[in-house]
Amino acid sequence: MQEAHLAIGHIKFSVMFWGQNTMKKSSTAGVFGLAVASVVAFSAQAKELKFNNPLPESRPETQELIKFADEVAANSGGELGIRLFNGGSMTLKNADLLRTLPRGVVDMSLLWANYLGRDAPALSTVLVQGSIGNVEELEAALPVVKDIYAKEFDKWGVKTVGNLAIPMLYASVFCRDEPVRTLDDLKSKKLRVWSKDQVMTFTKLGVSAQIINQDEMYISMKTGVVDCALYPALYAHTASLQETAKYASYLYPIAAGPYTLGMATSKWDALSEEEKAALQQAADNVWERTNEYSNDLQREMAAREKLGEQGVTFLEDFPQEDRDLFLSTVSGTWKELTDEAGGDAPKYRQQVLEALGRS
Repeated sequence: MQEAHLAIGHIKFSVMFWGQNTMKKSSTAGVFGLAVASVVAFSAQAKELKFNNPLPESRPETQELIKFADEVAANSGGELGIRLFNGGSMTLKNADLLRTLPRGVVDMSLLWANYLGRDAPALSTVLVQGSIGNVEELEAALPVVKDIYAKEFDKWGVKTVGNLAIPMLYASVFCRDEPVRTLDDLKSKKLRVWSKDQVMTFTKLGVSAQIINQDEMYISMKTGVVDCALYPALYAHTASLQETAKYASYLYPIAAGPYTLGMATSKWDALSEEEKAALQQAADNVWERTNEYSNDLQREMAAREKLGEQGVTFLEDFPQEDRDLFLSTVSGTWKELTDEAGGDAPKYRQQVLEALGRS
């Protein structure tokens, strides 16, 4: 826990952030600076909402959540506060959030639909990574995806307060000891991935893939549990991949559905209209800031360059033939997953395909 004491006149404030013990001084300084810039005097009757954030402090999404918390306080005149618990510090498992959040174990949480397949398979298969190939398709699909997400979360007693867009990412294969340039090369390696659909797709291609959480990826690469890890170069530093991987090669684009800023519906209903408005306005601003993709490729290339300076050799991209094969295999995986999920899943897939002009 980081605690900063602020004094204004005769009033002393404590601004607290919970997260990983490994938080770097530069991140702490940035958070502290943000808090100082917009400190709001909370009344003795101020209401506080605990917010579960599974992402580490180093992720840009966490910085957006810090701004969100700051704006909620400002919008409410200090009557409503958000206490962020970053880096999974509340020890709530992503896969369990549809069970824990509606029960009030935590007031709010960042949710990602692809992690919720055990309890809500129709929700987790709305959009499979690799099924969208460019920014134009992503922008066409997002309104439909957001609407489906909100309806599905509502069934679980979760109010969608807002959404946080994920950049157009580029998945590369990072390998520890040997260069991997083709799918054939990858067949002799053990690969870390983060979702069921990726396991299914790589298995069809003859590659051994297993799901390993981000917080376990570093040690898994370091000790040889896996030889390679699938990950976007843009976020590689958040998992210290530059310390465990010598080589990397780009494989496919990741256009993912947005994160949801979710709240137990019962807790939302208990808020005053003023409190709801304070949350909604801040959440709308999160979407406005993040739903923008014009600089994503530029940031990706800058990240690769920095990783290169840190010792990661970026090889040529996987051959176009391999990349096309991967994406066509993803398409088959998506249909298989929605058919397996049943219920509304096939209908949701069709709605997304229609938005993409592929029906």
